[in-house]
Order: sequence, then C-alpha cells, then structure tokens
Amino acid sequence: MKKITLIFLIVSIGLFYRCESYLDVNDDPNYPTEVENGLVLPAAENYIAARLGEGIFNFGGFFAQYWDQAVEANQYNNIAEYNILQSFFNREYRDLYAGALTDLDVVRKQAADIEAWGDYLAATVLRAYTFQILVDCMDQAPYTEALQGSAVPMPKWDNGKDIYEEIISELDEALSKVTAGSTVSADLLLNRKINEWVAFANAMKLKLYMRSSDIMDNGAKIMELINSGSIYFSDNIKMDVYTNNPEKRNPWYECNWSGSGLGTINNIASYPIIAYLEGTRDPRISSLYDKTLNDTTQYKGLIPGSKTQVIGAKTKDYSYPVMTATTPVYFYTLSELNFFIAEAQLKFGNSDSDAKVAYEAAIKANFDLHGVANADEFISRPIVAWNNATTKEEKLKLIGLQKWVALCMVNHFEAWSEIRRLDYPRYSSYSAEEIYKDESLYTLGELIIPWVNYLNGGVVKRVPFPEIAVQLNNNTPDQKVVTTPVWWDVK
Repeated sequence: MKKITLIFLIVSIGLFYRCESYLDVNDDPNYPTEVENGLVLPAAENYIAARLGEGIFNFGGFFAQYWDQAVEANQYNNIAEYNILQSFFNREYRDLYAGALTDLDVVRKQAADIEAWGDYLAATVLRAYTFQILVDCMDQAPYTEALQGSAVPMPKWDNGKDIYEEIISELDEALSKVTAGSTVSADLLLNRKINEWVAFANAMKLKLYMRSSDIMDNGAKIMELINSGSIYFSDNIKMDVYTNNPEKRNPWYECNWSGSGLGTINNIASYPIIAYLEGTRDPRISSLYDKTLNDTTQYKGLIPGSKTQVIGAKTKDYSYPVMTATTPVYFYTLSELNFFIAEAQLKFGNSDSDAKVAYEAAIKANFDLHGVANADEFISRPIVAWNNATTKEEKLKLIGLQKWVALCMVNHFEAWSEIRRLDYPRYSSYSAEEIYKDESLYTLGELIIPWVNYLNGGVVKRVPFPEIAVQLNNNTPDQKVVTTPVWWDVK
C-alpha cells in the first residue's frame, strides 16, 4: 500500500507541475529547484520500469522469438520483419536519459551532499542498470559528458567497454560508502532494504562481468563475487505496484491490450518457444501462453515473419501470451542470478556439482515465480536433466535454453542479450519457408530466421543510434548496420 501511495503522489506532483499558472511568471513550475530524494528516486525507478516493461520488453520479445506480429494486425510489422528504422529507439533513449538518468543524477548529488549513502547506492545501482541497457542495445552511449545540460549540449559517445568499466567502478565506490546504519529514503523496488540494495549492486557487477566474459578475463572476479555471498538478494527484484486502472497497469499491457492503449491483439506466440515448451512437456506453458481461440485443445506459434506467407492464417489460430494488468516489471530475478552462477561455476569454478545445484535452483525459482508446481519432476526429465549432458558445451546449451524459457514473459531484454552472448538458442540452418513446408526439419530449441526479412537473412544484433540523437548531437557516431554485434558479442 505504501508503494502504491507513493506512485500516486509522484503522478500527482507531475500533474500539478504541468498545470499552467498565469501569475507565476518568474518561476518555472515545471522545474522546481529542489525535490526530495524520496520522490525523485521512485520517479527514476518508474521511468526505467516504463521503458523496460513496454518498448524494450516488446522488441526483445520479437528478437527472442517469444512472439510475432498477429496476422490481422500491423502495428509491429517492422520489428517482426527486421525493418529497423532509425527512429526505432527514440522513446527509450529520450526517457532513459532525460527521465531516469537525470533523476538519478539529482539523487546522487543530493545524497552525497548530506552523506545519505543508502540513497546514493540505490541511485548508483539504477544508473548502472540503465547504462547497461543503453550499451547492450547500442554498443556506445554518451557517458562521460552526458547529463550536463547546456554546459555540454553535444556530449561525446563513449565505447561500451569503457562504460562497463566505469559503472563497475561507480558501484564499488558506492558500496564502499554504505554502513550498517545507511538507509534508503523511499523506493518501489526493494522497500528501502539496504541489504537488498547491496546485494543488487553486487549482482549487477556479476551480470556485467558475465556479459563481458567472452572478451575480458573476468573469471577470478566472478568467482570472488560468488564465493563472497554478497550477490544473493532474497526475492525477485521487480516493480510490483500495478493495478487494473487506466495508466496504472503494467506498461506493456497498458500499451497493447488495455482499452486506453492499442486495444487490439498485436502479439501472438512464436513457433520456436511453443515448440520447445511442448517438446519438453514444460508445465510452465500455461502460465506463459493461452491455447488458441479456434482450437482450445492446442498451443500454436507462428513461424517468425510469416504472417503474409501463410495462406488463410488467422490470429485466432495462434496462442496469445499471458499478461495481466498487474503483472510486475522484473528487473532481476533469482532465476537469472542462479543461471549466471551455474554458468560461472562450469566455466570458471570448475565445479560441475555446484553448477548443477545453481542450474536446478534457477529452474525452481522460475517455477516459483509463475506459481507452477512439480519443478523437481521437470528437472529430472532426460531432455533437461543436468547429468544427461555429458560435455561442458552440452551443459552450456542446457543453461542457455532453460534461461531462454525462464526469461519469457519476465525480462525480454535480458533474453535477447543472453541469446546474443551465449548463442543459445541457435538459429536453424533451414529457412522459415522450408520449416513451414516440412516441420520435421526443425530441431527443438532453435530460433528461425524470419521468413520476410529486411536484413537479407541476418538477425538484429543492436539497435540504431536514435534519430533524435543524430539530429541534435553532432558527436553521434555514424550508423552501423543492425547486424553488427555489440562489443561483448564475439561468438
């Protein structure tokens, strides 16, 4: 209730400051000179959740092949067919910089002035989280000269590797200042629990180290973090404040399925994820997708990019993703954390037994997240059982595929990022058309190059530098084709 009240207060303040006052001609009501961190920090969290849970969640779902464009709708044709326009990332870029990062900068400065190190840590963690999203999307981003307003109107763009190193340093610096008595003034993610923020900070370091581990020698740092025990937050880190009321619903639901949004079905299940869930007899499928409306006995997914190629297809022939108005936006889950640990133990800890424990804990945590029973029985099945994989590569494949499932309808951005890094699921060597004509060619746990594909058979490895950045900042780098991998994607 406190979280919901706080959101209402933030919204009310926003509405108040948008109102015009014809008498106050000397003070701009849109830019108050001072705002308490207890209001600014939740506002920043809300900015991140709004973008992570809507636009980024949406395109991540297409790139991870959790869903495709509904047959009779056209809203996301460009994404489904990889026709990625320069305006693609405009809204996310604008809101993450002008909204979230600007607010977090205010919190950090005000917290440092009064030595409120709990607020400082929370803002630093969220700053790292936001820059990680920007780097993993665009490869480069304004960082060292960013957020200085009119003093530096055209900040330079820094490379992703340097930004990763800097935000890790920022996390270390913030962690060093926290004491047993440190508090967080207000927040919507972790209910002001400083120990959870410390764990979130260290878990962020783990993610950054793992994400870059194919190009940087991070093994020792990774194992030090795991062995320290400092990475273990107690519950899924999520924005869990949404209600079934206009403009207070889950962001993706509000945009796509509510009456105040698009109000139509644009997203239907994609063939690869449905095939894998059914092929592994995964009981989580009912928490992720509904059965088709035309045949309530079956789940069915659309071959990626095929809506214009499948004669006679109807949206009602395919499954819909399960989403409610109150579904949280997940920042970091226990399942995701344990999958990182499993991979790290396998690669750097040389401990198959510890990797197995973490792998199974990751699956169980995702079953718990969805409220699905019988995780132990599922884990014992030959197709997902750890001990049935006899080589390290086979076990990495298990991690990659089950992580793909675990991030479905949870965090699609991280799913797309991990697919790029792990190369699991891999892409089928057969075309969408070939698989459509002969499904026996398809191997469970493979993605499919979209049938209609503006990248001539390529896949999206990054998003373009936003149109608004190109227009307003002369230091924006020259565009690279979206098939060009980001700095850590070297496989």
